[in-house]
Amino acid sequence: MLSTGENTKGAIKGIRSGNQDVTRFTVACYILLPMNDKLQRLVQFHKNRLGQELAYQYLPGKQPMVVFLSGYASDMTGSKAEHLSEHCVRRGQAFLRLDYSGHGQSAGNFSDGSIGRWAEDAQSIIEYVNRSPCVLVGSSMGAWIMLVLAKKMRRRVKGLIGIAAAPDFTKDLIWNGLDDKQRETLVAKGEIYLTSQDTDDALPVTWRLIEDGNDRLLLNDVIHLSCPVRLIHGVSDTDVPWTTSMRLSQQLESQDVSLILIKDGEHRLSRSSDLATIVSVLDALLEYL
Repeated sequence: MLSTGENTKGAIKGIRSGNQDVTRFTVACYILLPMNDKLQRLVQFHKNRLGQELAYQYLPGKQPMVVFLSGYASDMTGSKAEHLSEHCVRRGQAFLRLDYSGHGQSAGNFSDGSIGRWAEDAQSIIEYVNRSPCVLVGSSMGAWIMLVLAKKMRRRVKGLIGIAAAPDFTKDLIWNGLDDKQRETLVAKGEIYLTSQDTDDALPVTWRLIEDGNDRLLLNDVIHLSCPVRLIHGVSDTDVPWTTSMRLSQQLESQDVSLILIKDGEHRLSRSSDLATIVSVLDALLEYL
């Protein structure tokens, strides 16, 4: 949990939902990732408009391409990304996962990032790798980025899956949870650090992130997307309340929206039973499409 206001505790930890336990080896311009001691694949790089090298892994296969978008300060080696990758290999489904700038193996400073910049990074990689139809799968903050991308790429995006979706978290979970002193410091200095009581991590929250997030808030208006949407959320999620996914389902223009609640599910949704639910929902959506 985070050592800040009560409403903000867990917000950063929750929207990270990453797994940092993968050893990395640098080989020329590629990185070789041992994945669960079962499979080794090359990670490649693509430059964004700022010239930063962005890491991604693309597995060719049948369409639509499944794209996984990770959470805040997380990366593409997390358990959900790994499980989806292996599942898509078994299906013969095209699969893409990536690291935003300042995340994982990608270049850039984390503090320079924002929802808009990270969405731009993801779109740049998606369009570089494959221009075929796609299904976006977003975890926590990645679900907000998923929605931003779907609005920009609506002709290509055939379906969406949100896992513990956290749209508008910069306002609802961070800003609204800060006390007056923290807000004053953030505005004056442009950055504050919120620490995790669980890992002793300290992550920056920037005024840039808050301002950019305010420009991209979604939950107070109709979200003009008509594709099928599946939302999975744990009722026991103490980081991002399940009611966020409920609000999202209500604001989406699409009439084809399903909300799957896991009563004992927490934010990470990385237990074997949670992962089984996620791939089951993905399979059903792909078959439906």
